[in-house]
Amino acid sequence: MKKNILLIGGSTGIGFQISEKLKKDHNIFIASRNKGELNTDEVTHLEFDVLKDDISELDLPEVIDGLVYCPGSIDLKPFKMIKPENFEKEMNLNFFGLVRSVQGLLGKLKKTDQASLVFFSTVAVKIGMPYHTNVAAAKGAIEGFAKSLAAEYAPGLRVNVIAPSLTDTPLAEKLLSNEDKRKKMDQRHPLKRVGEATDIANLASFLLGDESTWITGQILGIDGGMSTLNVN
Repeated sequence: MKKNILLIGGSTGIGFQISEKLKKDHNIFIASRNKGELNTDEVTHLEFDVLKDDISELDLPEVIDGLVYCPGSIDLKPFKMIKPENFEKEMNLNFFGLVRSVQGLLGKLKKTDQASLVFFSTVAVKIGMPYHTNVAAAKGAIEGFAKSLAAEYAPGLRVNVIAPSLTDTPLAEKLLSNEDKRKKMDQRHPLKRVGEATDIANLASFLLGDESTWITGQILGIDGGMSTLNVN
């Protein structure tokens, strides 16, 4: 049976790859500021700015079976250079935008037997990395929020978080802008490569599907082994 799956901020990168994997078998709705790489003959694009707009006003189906919240950033700086407003910006995009979206969609998510919600964190929450204080703080909030939400709404909602390491997407363009940088980043991972958007999309697609109906409240690292292996 076709599901109605909504991706917020899913017009490029990981979100785009998730839509590519699912569009053949499901009804895909993308709420984002622009169409990006989307083929709007195959998916439904809805113009939406998570920082400004009210998601409850979008023309969405009455029932939503799956929700993926994709917005994020890679703003890496020494802590002494980060102003409080930079932390506020990260929290608004990563966390408060997510909270507003879930609250605005809760009625639609509760109308299906068991909706699946997929959020994104970062490997830097688990292992601690320099220059990640603002990003890790915002993503850490997502992890705690997801676990509490999963407990409160079980069994009607399943809520899981994917925590990637560096992935080759438009957000990571500066970090992977030449071969030397890419090789350096590859070597930081036990599997000797950075992630591809399809790596993350594969896991997200699984979590949205019927084969993962006994999985909830989990933080799932997909990071080339970085968070658990020391092979240097």
